[in-house]
Amino acid sequence: MSENNIIITRRYQSPCGEMIIGSIAQMLCLCDWVCDAERRLVVDRRLARHLGAGFEEGTSAVIEQAVEQLDEYFQEKRSVFDVPLLFAGTQFQQRVWRELLAIPYGTTISYSQLAQRLAMPHAVRAVANACGANAISVFAPCHRVVGSNGSLTGYAGGIEAKRKLLLIENTPIMIEGGKY
Repeated sequence: MSENNIIITRRYQSPCGEMIIGSIAQMLCLCDWVCDAERRLVVDRRLARHLGAGFEEGTSAVIEQAVEQLDEYFQEKRSVFDVPLLFAGTQFQQRVWRELLAIPYGTTISYSQLAQRLAMPHAVRAVANACGANAISVFAPCHRVVGSNGSLTGYAGGIEAKRKLLLIENTPIMIEGGKY
Protein backbone atom coordinates (compact mmCIF):
# COMPACT_ATOMS: atom_id res chain seq x y z
CA MET A 1 0.00 0.00 0.00
CA SER A 2 1.18 3.49 -0.71
CA GLU A 3 0.81 6.46 1.64
CA ASN A 4 -2.10 7.62 -0.50
CA ASN A 5 -4.29 4.70 0.56
CA ILE A 6 -3.35 4.45 4.24
CA ILE A 7 -4.92 6.61 6.91
CA ILE A 8 -2.32 6.80 9.67
CA THR A 9 -3.89 7.28 13.11
CA ARG A 10 -2.87 7.90 16.68
CA ARG A 11 -4.69 8.65 19.91
CA TYR A 12 -4.62 12.07 21.55
CA GLN A 13 -5.74 12.84 25.10
CA SER A 14 -7.26 16.32 25.15
CA PRO A 15 -8.49 18.08 28.29
CA CYS A 16 -12.01 17.54 26.88
CA GLY A 17 -11.69 13.81 26.18
CA GLU A 18 -9.83 11.26 24.10
CA MET A 19 -9.54 11.84 20.37
CA ILE A 20 -8.17 9.98 17.38
CA ILE A 21 -6.13 11.94 14.85
CA GLY A 22 -5.51 10.71 11.32
CA SER A 23 -3.69 11.77 8.19
CA ILE A 24 -3.43 10.62 4.61
CA ALA A 25 -1.19 11.97 1.85
CA GLN A 26 0.23 14.68 4.15
CA MET A 27 -3.21 16.08 5.05
CA LEU A 28 -5.27 15.83 8.23
CA CYS A 29 -8.46 13.86 7.55
CA LEU A 30 -9.45 12.91 11.09
CA CYS A 31 -9.58 14.55 14.50
CA ASP A 32 -12.52 12.95 16.18
CA TRP A 33 -13.80 11.95 19.59
CA VAL A 34 -13.63 8.30 20.64
CA CYS A 35 -16.41 8.43 23.25
CA ASP A 36 -19.11 7.04 20.90
CA ALA A 37 -18.03 3.69 19.44
CA GLU A 38 -20.98 3.45 17.03
CA ARG A 39 -20.32 6.92 15.60
CA ARG A 40 -16.59 6.12 15.31
CA LEU A 41 -17.43 3.13 13.10
CA VAL A 42 -19.67 5.26 10.86
CA VAL A 43 -16.98 7.95 10.49
CA ASP A 44 -14.22 5.41 9.85
CA ARG A 45 -16.28 3.61 7.21
CA ARG A 46 -17.04 6.91 5.47
CA LEU A 47 -13.36 7.92 5.48
CA ALA A 48 -12.25 4.51 4.16
CA ARG A 49 -14.90 4.62 1.40
CA HIS A 50 -14.33 8.22 0.27
CA LEU A 51 -10.54 8.01 0.46
CA GLY A 52 -10.21 4.41 -0.78
CA ALA A 53 -7.96 3.72 2.19
CA GLY A 54 -7.36 1.47 5.14
CA PHE A 55 -6.19 2.39 8.63
CA GLU A 56 -2.82 1.90 10.29
CA GLU A 57 -1.65 3.10 13.70
CA GLY A 58 1.40 5.32 13.70
CA THR A 59 2.24 8.95 13.21
CA SER A 60 3.15 11.38 10.47
CA ALA A 61 4.50 14.91 10.18
CA VAL A 62 0.93 16.20 9.75
CA ILE A 63 -0.28 14.34 12.85
CA GLU A 64 2.60 15.73 14.90
CA GLN A 65 1.84 19.24 13.60
CA ALA A 66 -1.83 18.74 14.55
CA VAL A 67 -0.89 17.52 18.04
CA GLU A 68 1.39 20.52 18.57
CA GLN A 69 -1.32 22.93 17.44
CA LEU A 70 -3.98 21.20 19.57
CA ASP A 71 -1.68 21.43 22.61
CA GLU A 72 -1.24 25.16 21.96
CA TYR A 73 -5.00 25.59 21.48
CA PHE A 74 -5.80 23.84 24.76
CA GLN A 75 -3.17 26.00 26.51
CA GLU A 76 -4.95 29.07 25.05
CA LYS A 77 -1.85 29.96 23.01
CA ARG A 78 -3.40 29.36 19.56
CA SER A 79 -6.62 30.59 18.00
CA VAL A 80 -5.96 29.75 14.32
CA PHE A 81 -4.86 26.44 12.84
CA ASP A 82 -2.82 25.98 9.66
CA VAL A 83 -2.72 22.20 9.31
CA PRO A 84 -3.72 21.11 5.77
CA LEU A 85 -7.19 19.52 5.91
CA LEU A 86 -8.82 16.88 3.72
CA PHE A 87 -12.60 16.58 4.10
CA ALA A 88 -14.08 13.20 3.16
CA GLY A 89 -17.83 13.32 2.62
CA THR A 90 -20.53 14.33 0.19
CA GLN A 91 -20.24 17.63 -1.67
CA PHE A 92 -22.90 19.10 0.61
CA GLN A 93 -21.09 17.94 3.77
CA GLN A 94 -17.80 19.33 2.50
CA ARG A 95 -19.46 22.65 1.76
CA VAL A 96 -20.82 22.83 5.32
CA TRP A 97 -17.44 21.85 6.82
CA ARG A 98 -15.60 24.48 4.77
CA GLU A 99 -18.08 27.08 6.03
CA LEU A 100 -17.28 26.05 9.61
CA LEU A 101 -13.74 27.31 8.97
CA ALA A 102 -15.16 30.84 8.55
CA ILE A 103 -16.60 30.98 12.09
CA PRO A 104 -14.18 33.13 14.08
CA TYR A 105 -12.53 31.92 17.27
CA GLY A 106 -14.51 32.98 20.33
CA THR A 107 -17.85 33.31 18.54
CA THR A 108 -20.85 31.11 17.88
CA ILE A 109 -23.55 30.99 15.23
CA SER A 110 -26.77 29.01 15.07
CA TYR A 111 -27.47 26.14 12.71
CA SER A 112 -30.02 28.43 11.08
CA GLN A 113 -27.40 31.15 10.53
CA LEU A 114 -25.04 28.55 9.09
CA ALA A 115 -27.74 27.39 6.68
CA GLN A 116 -28.33 31.01 5.66
CA ARG A 117 -24.60 31.51 5.04
CA LEU A 118 -24.80 28.57 2.65
CA ALA A 119 -27.77 30.20 0.88
CA MET A 120 -29.93 27.27 2.00
CA PRO A 121 -32.14 28.75 4.75
CA HIS A 122 -34.56 25.80 4.74
CA ALA A 123 -31.81 23.19 5.11
CA VAL A 124 -31.22 23.69 8.84
CA ARG A 125 -31.69 20.01 9.69
CA ALA A 126 -29.37 18.90 6.86
CA VAL A 127 -26.76 21.44 7.97
CA ALA A 128 -27.02 20.16 11.56
CA ASN A 129 -26.59 16.57 10.33
CA ALA A 130 -23.52 17.57 8.31
CA CYS A 131 -22.04 19.26 11.39
CA GLY A 132 -22.68 16.04 13.31
CA ALA A 133 -20.77 14.08 10.66
CA ASN A 134 -17.69 16.35 10.84
CA ALA A 135 -14.63 14.12 11.24
CA ILE A 136 -12.16 16.96 11.86
CA SER A 137 -13.39 18.39 15.18
CA VAL A 138 -11.73 21.47 16.65
CA PHE A 139 -9.91 22.25 13.36
CA ALA A 140 -13.29 22.53 11.59
CA PRO A 141 -15.02 24.11 14.59
CA CYS A 142 -18.50 22.59 14.70
CA HIS A 143 -18.42 23.27 18.45
CA ARG A 144 -19.07 26.94 17.54
CA VAL A 145 -22.51 26.08 16.15
CA VAL A 146 -25.31 26.29 18.72
CA GLY A 147 -29.09 26.16 18.90
CA SER A 148 -31.14 29.12 17.69
CA ASN A 149 -31.68 30.22 21.31
CA GLY A 150 -27.93 30.02 22.05
CA SER A 151 -28.19 26.67 23.82
CA LEU A 152 -25.52 24.03 23.48
CA THR A 153 -26.89 21.22 21.35
CA GLY A 154 -25.57 17.86 20.19
CA TYR A 155 -21.84 17.38 19.79
CA ALA A 156 -19.84 14.25 18.91
CA GLY A 157 -17.58 14.73 21.94
CA GLY A 158 -20.56 15.36 24.21
CA ILE A 159 -22.10 18.59 25.44
CA GLU A 160 -19.52 18.92 28.23
CA ALA A 161 -16.66 18.83 25.69
CA LYS A 162 -18.45 21.45 23.59
CA ARG A 163 -18.88 23.65 26.67
CA LYS A 164 -15.18 23.29 27.58
CA LEU A 165 -14.06 24.15 24.04
CA LEU A 166 -16.17 27.31 24.04
CA LEU A 167 -14.87 28.25 27.49
CA ILE A 168 -11.28 27.81 26.24
CA GLU A 169 -12.16 30.35 23.55
CA ASN A 170 -13.76 32.65 26.17
CA THR A 171 -17.04 32.42 24.26
CA PRO A 172 -20.16 33.54 26.11
CA ILE A 173 -22.35 30.44 26.41
CA MET A 174 -25.78 29.70 27.76
CA ILE A 175 -25.79 27.73 30.99
CA GLU A 176 -28.66 26.12 32.86
CA GLY A 177 -31.60 28.40 33.35
CA GLY A 178 -30.98 30.30 30.11
CA LYS A 179 -28.30 32.61 31.56
CA TYR A 180 -24.89 33.41 30.11
